[in-house]
Amino acid sequence: MLDVAGKFPRHKLMFGPTPVEKLERLSAHLGGGVEIWAKREDCNSGLAFGGNKIRKLEYLVPEAIEQNCDTLVTIGGVQSNHTRQVAAVAAKLGMKCRLVQESWVPFNDAVYDRVGNILMSRVLGAEVELVDEGFDIGIRESWERALEDVKAKGGKPYAIPAGASDHPLGGLGFAGFADELREQEAELGFAFDYVVVCSVTGSTQAGMVVGFAADGRARKVIGIDASGTPAQTHAQILRIARNTADKVGLGTAIASDDVVLNPDYAYPAYGVPSEETNAAIRLGARLEGMMTDPVYEGKSMQGMIDLAAKGFFPPGSRILYAHLGGVPAINAYSYLYRNG
Repeated sequence: MLDVAGKFPRHKLMFGPTPVEKLERLSAHLGGGVEIWAKREDCNSGLAFGGNKIRKLEYLVPEAIEQNCDTLVTIGGVQSNHTRQVAAVAAKLGMKCRLVQESWVPFNDAVYDRVGNILMSRVLGAEVELVDEGFDIGIRESWERALEDVKAKGGKPYAIPAGASDHPLGGLGFAGFADELREQEAELGFAFDYVVVCSVTGSTQAGMVVGFAADGRARKVIGIDASGTPAQTHAQILRIARNTADKVGLGTAIASDDVVLNPDYAYPAYGVPSEETNAAIRLGARLEGMMTDPVYEGKSMQGMIDLAAKGFFPPGSRILYAHLGGVPAINAYSYLYRNG
């Protein structure tokens, strides 16, 4: 137990521990050789449909308040789940919000920049800037310009990089996720053999790697890459994990092999679903009533289903699917799903 919540300031934004449920029908569909469970980060908060970034932001908000910042400034793609969650948190705190939305996804839909996440960000009162720049998980010039612009106009910005990931506190939320899950496992009477999680900007998996390293399960966190740039994503996960391990006092080194990232399901591009991704979205919806999205959760669902079918998980394994949220983005892909 790392006791992340006890060691670091935390501003409560979630309802509480996120629920864990067994996906009985999906498990049976996959042959019953493994048990599939889900931890529902998509149900974690009342802030604009919640999601995994809310858990991270709980650890960034105290610093923003302590520094007397008045504007949260962040960046993502046009249909970024992260920017929507930052906008909601800013509204809850009574702060301003500046969002840079870059053209990260090569998807042509007439209403792509009018619905879903970006619609909610606008309703929440955020100032939205559309920037025609391609995908990259690194620090972006457009974001740095936005920070300077807020300062030039007399504001005091708090800088939140894409996904709240490449930030000194970015890994704390999901290191704490492991603490939370261990308490739930104690109630369930067993520990999960694997955790499957989608990775792009990296701090969700990085935090999990650190959190589960505390009980020897770091390599049981199976990252499903959705970035399409797996080498860059792996390097960022590893860097964030090592920084987080130092911060929480893990006491053991994080090795490169501790970060397991499967690159096989990110095709054809970041934010663009394959037919196999769409099939996984429909399967989860029709068997469990559980919606996933075409950018993140659909791809990790696809990966988990395929790995199970290939026998990657030993018979009898209990697998936890980390549902990170993001379903509002599906509205921007309405033509794909017009007939279900």
